[in-house]
Amino acid sequence: MQIYEELIERGLIAQVTDEEGVKELINNGKATFYIGFDPTADSLHVGHFMALCLMKRLQMAGNRPIALVGGGTGMIGDPSGRTDLRTMMTTEQIDHNCECFKKQMSRFIEFGEDKALMVNNADWLRDLNYIEFIRDIGSMFKVNNMLRAECYKQRLASEDGLSFLEFNYMLMQSYDFLKLYEEYGCNLEFGGDDQWSNMLGGRDLIHKKLGKDDAQAMTITLLLNSEGKKMGKTAKGAVWLDPEKTSPYEFYQYWRNIDDADVIKCIKMLTFLPLEQIHEMESWEGAELNKAKEILAYELTTLVHGDEEAKKAETAAKSIFGGGGTENMPEAEIAEEDFRDGKIDLITILVKSGLVATRSDGRRAIEQGGVTVNGEKVTDTKAAYDKETFDNEFVIRRGKKNYRKIVMG
Repeated sequence: MQIYEELIERGLIAQVTDEEGVKELINNGKATFYIGFDPTADSLHVGHFMALCLMKRLQMAGNRPIALVGGGTGMIGDPSGRTDLRTMMTTEQIDHNCECFKKQMSRFIEFGEDKALMVNNADWLRDLNYIEFIRDIGSMFKVNNMLRAECYKQRLASEDGLSFLEFNYMLMQSYDFLKLYEEYGCNLEFGGDDQWSNMLGGRDLIHKKLGKDDAQAMTITLLLNSEGKKMGKTAKGAVWLDPEKTSPYEFYQYWRNIDDADVIKCIKMLTFLPLEQIHEMESWEGAELNKAKEILAYELTTLVHGDEEAKKAETAAKSIFGGGGTENMPEAEIAEEDFRDGKIDLITILVKSGLVATRSDGRRAIEQGGVTVNGEKVTDTKAAYDKETFDNEFVIRRGKKNYRKIVMG
């Protein structure tokens, strides 16, 4: 099976502008393709994971990826799928986030001469002459067509409406494709299904500027990339690829606890297991589905954090949920300065351990009976512990499966 057919089989492709052309490119290793990543945080998250895995697959098949970090477009913010304006970031924040992205992407994609490229659209967007840009690029776009684009509809219907700042985003993303085509021979753009209008804008811009017969530029969407953005959301917020934000154990547990209906779909889309092996899992039920979840969690944790961390996470999960000890349980530190009048309250421990995002979340979890300490439920929101308590083992649990061993730093 060739790579295009494999992508179809894995459920990754929704629509393309020229299926035969795309198939010929990527099956023969002739694609120089790009995917854009706007640096809205200092870490990639699970929502980016599908795109990174796709880039890895295509590179393994001989194609050349371009990872485009949005140092320029990040100053505007993509309005797709949003009902409000993104928080404006400083150039320093954006540049810092771009550097963080580069480090994380290197775990998935091989960069170097004649290999993958890392490009920042700040190089051509930040110093644009606006009048020249609007004359040269803006004249290629019809406003009535843009207003019909899915990426703008939700914002147009929202109370705040669509700002002119965000209205420029389609032009900027389209210009990215043109620049990458001219400078690097990029002939293919991949993106989520919510990006379809923006990607069509880029392809059409190339054809208008350079002539349709002379310019080979195509677009393709990932079937569930937009849903992939939703994957990364939990009660605590995003599931990050940075181990300082989401520990390897938490990452493992996220995939171990996905819905039964999603496990095979995720194994197909995100792992590199052979399709023949995955097809055998499709008939699994009951306890076998739990085994499939363990396989998914282990494979993806290995991809992101390495085999050693995946083994630790797997061992810890089996130990904890199998009634074993706490040797491999994830730890969280508390320090002297966390104590007040010789005691530390339970809500502070929950926040420090990362089991809740805010104190109000911690208070609510305790009130709802979702917190235990050393196996005993605690419902007193004012519960507090002195330093001597932590001379012995102190294990806190939120919900059924989120554990931490608390230690003094």
